[in-house]
Amino acid sequence: MEQKQRNTFSGKMGFVLSAAGSAVGLGNIWRFPYLAAKYGGGIFLLIYLILVATFGYTMIVLESALGRMTLKSPVGAYQHFGKTGFLKFGGWINAIIPILIVPYYSVIGGWVLKYLFEYFRSDPKAIAADGYFGSFMTNGPVTEFWFLVFTLITAVVIYMGVQNGVERVSKAMMPVLVVLAVVVAIYSVTRPGALAGVKYFLIPNFKDFSWMTVVSAMGQMFYSLSIAMGILVTFGSYMKKDLDIEKTTEQVEIFDTVIAVLAGLMIIPAVFAFNGGDPEKLKAGPSLMFISLPQVFASMGLGKVVGVAFFLLVALAALTSSIALMESAVSTFEDELGWSRKKGTIICGAIMIGLGTLSVLGYSAWSSFTVLRMQILDFFDFLTNSVMMPVAAFCNCVLVFRVIGIDRFCAEVESSSKFKRKPVFRFVLKYLAPFFTIIILISSVLNAFGVIHM
Repeated sequence: MEQKQRNTFSGKMGFVLSAAGSAVGLGNIWRFPYLAAKYGGGIFLLIYLILVATFGYTMIVLESALGRMTLKSPVGAYQHFGKTGFLKFGGWINAIIPILIVPYYSVIGGWVLKYLFEYFRSDPKAIAADGYFGSFMTNGPVTEFWFLVFTLITAVVIYMGVQNGVERVSKAMMPVLVVLAVVVAIYSVTRPGALAGVKYFLIPNFKDFSWMTVVSAMGQMFYSLSIAMGILVTFGSYMKKDLDIEKTTEQVEIFDTVIAVLAGLMIIPAVFAFNGGDPEKLKAGPSLMFISLPQVFASMGLGKVVGVAFFLLVALAALTSSIALMESAVSTFEDELGWSRKKGTIICGAIMIGLGTLSVLGYSAWSSFTVLRMQILDFFDFLTNSVMMPVAAFCNCVLVFRVIGIDRFCAEVESSSKFKRKPVFRFVLKYLAPFFTIIILISSVLNAFGVIHM
């Protein structure tokens, strides 16, 4: 039987912008700033940068090279090496994670589209009013509508294919996203009183250091770089054999980190400027983007313009990530079930609508229903990010140093370029990465059950 021609990116820029698009999402623009604010500002940033340059770099190289080596999405990549015993579970968990993440992620994406729409047509003070976000979230039909709009946009891009859909959209969106991030960050840091926020975010204060700062930075690195979601294995399988894996990895690292830092400069100085650095505002968590920031925008002279620019930026970031998540899921359907892209996209879209609607109902008609004392959306987030992703990353590490062999794996990277940071890769993969993944798993589970507080 003739083997189906595998999709590929057109070249280096296609891979870098698509991989960066998968990494740059709500994790950078919403989650990173509030975690940085909560865990010490500059010291959190310093630890995060060290982790990205070591652990994050290692995992991106690992997953990208694994995909290029096997030309398969996660399940096939594991099966490529024959009998892997219990590790074959690792391939499936890598594949299932994006299928579970993209529905609830698209619900949040729908919230962002709703806010963007409202900033275009409404008064910023109305959006910042007490109870606005709560009344919207509990309005099931409205929330479902915006969730479906976001899902449809994502599915259309995936249906168009790798080069015509994923790559083309990433090439168009990512430069716009960067420009918007720079513009909003400049506006934020130049407000009166914002300099204190800039100093808090950029200058490390070692008195603010704690073990939870390290654990939180590790967890954020996973979330931000799209590690252990099956995405980078899938995108790696679309890479051409002559691409320099190490250099492209460094560019993805830089792109993702720059956006995260810009997000910090957008949000933290703005809260200092307009709320005096109120700790409750800074550490507000998910509500920071939908409650605290609209209040900041409402107090600005150009609040409507800044609100439109900010939520357009967030919408683009959310879309690039949801596209990457859905692409990974559809690729698995194509590889493992032999489905066409059309069929895979339709089935994945149906799964997204089904599971996403559960998350919508969890804040409206089914608000009294909880799982482990969590709303349905929060439970899916906990299950994937706090449990499944550390397990998937651990399996990836063990696959390389126990089944494939580090030397054989490094040869794949070196087949197209020099591997300048190979000593870092080998050391982190063998000694640090498995330990880090276990720490993230244990601390996240203990936090969910209230044993520790992160």
